[in-house]
Amino acid sequence: MMKLKEFFIPFSGLKLGRHEFEYKIENKFFESFGYQEFNATSIALKAELNKMNTMMELDLRADGTINIDCDLTNEPYEQAISSDLQLVIKFGEEYNDEDDEILIIPHGEHQLYIAQYVYEMLVLAVPHKRVHPGVLDGTLQSEALDKLEELELKETKEEKEDTDPRWDGLKKLLTDK
Repeated sequence: MMKLKEFFIPFSGLKLGRHEFEYKIENKFFESFGYQEFNATSIALKAELNKMNTMMELDLRADGTINIDCDLTNEPYEQAISSDLQLVIKFGEEYNDEDDEILIIPHGEHQLYIAQYVYEMLVLAVPHKRVHPGVLDGTLQSEALDKLEELELKETKEEKEDTDPRWDGLKKLLTDK
């Protein structure tokens, strides 16, 4: 992984108070981490650093779209994503990022590298199951959907009548709420 220099925030020269930084995240950002799940990305990231005497607070907010492939049909589609992350930055003897919400950096440090936090925030913002909106509303026509429908198990009347009546009584209890 190569370090992207635009994601270094030099906080030592900043005055106390709030400072905003804006970034445009595209595919090359994810490729620098070796992540190639996305076809294309267009994400606006806003980072707000609140510098105080003894610590700092970093608020990251990202909104945009990513082009990914559907898990069912393998058709590409635009997925809207939105995510935010709050991070408290304290000073200590050595670097420690074991806590998800608190980052400890050495006293002599003069800049903050936020790319890893941005990467993790955005990758985790993508739904685990990626389903094309056309699949959900039935408007997408694809060969993969046609084949899935063709291979779907159909329940016949013979199978339905061939059930144990004791189980039918128990099933009735579930629906009589």
